[in-house]
Amino acid sequence: MEEFKNLQETKLSSQPIFDGDVLHIYKDTVRLPNGRTSTREYTVHHGAVCVIPLLENGDVLLEWQFRYAMGEVLTEIPAGKLDYIGEDPREAALRELREETGAVASELIPLGPFYPTCAYSTEVIHMFLARGLTFGERELDEDEFLNVFRMPLRELVEKVLNGEIPDAKTQAAALRAWCMLKEGKLS
Repeated sequence: MEEFKNLQETKLSSQPIFDGDVLHIYKDTVRLPNGRTSTREYTVHHGAVCVIPLLENGDVLLEWQFRYAMGEVLTEIPAGKLDYIGEDPREAALRELREETGAVASELIPLGPFYPTCAYSTEVIHMFLARGLTFGERELDEDEFLNVFRMPLRELVEKVLNGEIPDAKTQAAALRAWCMLKEGKLS
């Protein structure tokens, strides 16, 4: 099996294809490790956050939200995009948690980055676990409609493993939180 000493691709040129409110699409010409050229189409995204809100009894707060692109209501954890390039992901996570669920966390633990579509997007979702929750009013965006409910984290993990939760960020954050809790890394 051939191994490459250098896997880096070098951008030779870049052409904007689409400039939207959330997505910015480019087509670049790149030099490959073998010296040949190819094209890469990708989206530039400011990034996002997602939160596993863990209650003292082991339940998590989840949402049912209609996702237009998929044409269905999905079960997800609270999440949202960064409002601007350079926004502190911790602040964005606390904001999204409060706006969508009414919960305020006294403890926010990073679970690491998640690249949902690294083959064609620059989006990074910063994952967090929230604990020490108190509750107030939700502040949904004017175009946001979702229902909040509770489920034991163990049941959420079982649903992920059974293929019942197709949302990737929810899968990754739930499994990471579950494993880290079981290994004592989130004491």
